Formats: sequence, C-alpha cells, structure tokens
Amino acid sequence: MPGATDENSLCNRLAALHSECWGWALACCHGEAGTAEEVLHMSYHKVLDQRARYDGRSAFKTWLFSVIRFTALDHQRWSVRRWLRFAGIELAAEITDHRPLADEALARRERCDEVRAALRSLPARQAETLRLVFFHDLSLDDAAAVMGISSGSARQHYERGKQKLRQLLQLNPDDS
Repeated sequence: MPGATDENSLCNRLAALHSECWGWALACCHGEAGTAEEVLHMSYHKVLDQRARYDGRSAFKTWLFSVIRFTALDHQRWSVRRWLRFAGIELAAEITDHRPLADEALARRERCDEVRAALRSLPARQAETLRLVFFHDLSLDDAAAVMGISSGSARQHYERGKQKLRQLLQLNPDDS
C-alpha cells in the first residue's frame, strides 16, 4: 500500500517541523494563539488531504511555510467578512485595540519588547522578511518563495528592514 507509506512520511516531515510551523503560524496571526492553532490545523489538513501538494520546486519547509501564510491570509479575510456581516458598521467604527501593556520591567523583557515594537513598526513585507530569515532560519530566496515575491524584492525588503530596525533600536540611549 504505497499511499500509506507516503502519508506516514508526510506526517513525519510535518511532525519534525511542527514547532517551527507553530511559530510561523503565530507570527502570521499577529500573536493570537487561538487563531494560529486554527490556521495551523487547516494548513495541515490541506497538506494531508492533498489540496496543497508539494512539487519539489523549493525546500519542503519553504513550501509548507507558504501554505501556512496563505491559509492565515485566507482565514483573516474570511474572519473580517464574517465579522462585518454580523456587526453593525457603527460597532466596527468604535472598536479599538485593548491588548494589555508589557509586564514588569526586567531588562531582558524590556529589550525584547523594544525589538518587537520596532519590528511591528516596520512595513509588513520588511518585518515578514526579517522574521523568516532570523526567526525561521530561511535563506532570502526561500523567504521570497514563502512570500510569493522575487528574490530581488526580498533582498530589498531585508536590507531596508535591517537598516530601519537599527535606526529604531538606537533611539534608546541605554543601548550603547
């Protein structure tokens, strides 16, 4: 039964990359763990049901991250449409972000918060490129494939993102 062996191999590959996939799904879902869990679950189903098929044109991890990214984008579009359908336009206009502020002021925690804030202030493509390269250990070419852009564009987002991040983080005089 060749299909079962292929499925076992695929499951093993997914299991080996699960922690990295979780981190990427969390980044794609703006840190919302419940949404990231749902997106990762849907992504795995797409892969296992062969609605998303690996064709070997890139590394498996690169392809899988693309599946997760596009699943997160689809989920976000679907969620916004659904919410707008059931919420009145007045309610939508009144909603603000009520996320809690950072916890106690430990030096390491503060620095991490500064880096996260600086990363969030970058344009989306620059931040996404930096996350893929630094946090998920992808090459620029693989990051470009995940994002669906050219390698040249990825390099430009990467360089501009690093430069802007350096500028933002040097604003704090305590970090000399």
